[in-house]
Amino acid sequence: MILPALLIGLTPSAGLMRIVRTQMLEVMRQDYVRTARAKGLTERTVIVRHALRNALVPVVTVVGLSLPGLIAGTAIFESIFTLRDGPVPRRRRLPHDYPVIQSTNLVFAFLIVMANLAVDVSYPFLDRRIKY
Repeated sequence: MILPALLIGLTPSAGLMRIVRTQMLEVMRQDYVRTARAKGLTERTVIVRHALRNALVPVVTVVGLSLPGLIAGTAIFESIFTLRDGPVPRRRRLPHDYPVIQSTNLVFAFLIVMANLAVDVSYPFLDRRIKY
């Protein structure tokens, strides 16, 4: 059970780390970060409250867009590791079992729409310049 969880968690982490690094390097060169340092704030406060908050907007977008791949990937990992308690149990995946397949797709689509909504709603909390 640890190996599938590790694979699902580590697969997108390298790309996310590169995006966070790139965004942080870009934000750290901005004028408001220089101003915060000039005001005498500690480096931790400058990074957490000023830089990281503004750098997280693209990261949250990428996480929200990669969520469908993670959801679909769980079914693939389930079949590779022959896990029985996945999204759709193996015994229910028969060739002519259309209602189960359709309902599973409907649930996945609903989860994807909700994840995209959560990403859009989280933008004003991360960047105060965004208002709805």
